[in-house]
Amino acid sequence: MIRNLFKSVAVVLAMGTLFSCENNIKVVQQISALDTLAELTATHIHYIRTDSGRKQLVLTSPLLLKYGGDKPYTEFPKGFNVIFYDTSGQAISSIRAGFGIRYDKKGLLISKDSVVVKNLKTHEQLNTNKLIWNERKHIIYAPGFLKITSPDRIIYGDSMKASEKFTQRTIYGIRGTVDVSEDTTGF
Repeated sequence: MIRNLFKSVAVVLAMGTLFSCENNIKVVQQISALDTLAELTATHIHYIRTDSGRKQLVLTSPLLLKYGGDKPYTEFPKGFNVIFYDTSGQAISSIRAGFGIRYDKKGLLISKDSVVVKNLKTHEQLNTNKLIWNERKHIIYAPGFLKITSPDRIIYGDSMKASEKFTQRTIYGIRGTVDVSEDTTGF
């Protein structure tokens, strides 16, 4: 009888240990999820990138979150603005978005939410909801619907590939162009 009681207690303890290990695994998963906290948080960012003393770009953002690990990335959850400069120091283009994430090792910046790209010399503007900037190839991609406004016309398209300075581009699925006249009042 005592032997059966010890066996029952041993079975209950073994079952309790088994179930408590399952709970501990869940706790460990929750704790390891906390490791995804940013290792760097910065506000009111004003970053200037230069090459040989010449300004190449200026990035501003209200909030920057930097994450480390095997796949480090930087997030701009409250948006950002980048201005590109030519070799003479003149601003030539800009990219602005409501959200951005930059994958450090890949050299990719993915922009979302009201993305606006401007060519400041030609006065052209691209509006889209998503834009991918490949920093290494100096190319931007708009994989979805877009609108390009210039002083004399409006172009709509399904996607686009362009130089990061927005000086050369290929638009796919052009649905139409609208010429903009001097007098848009219709009278």
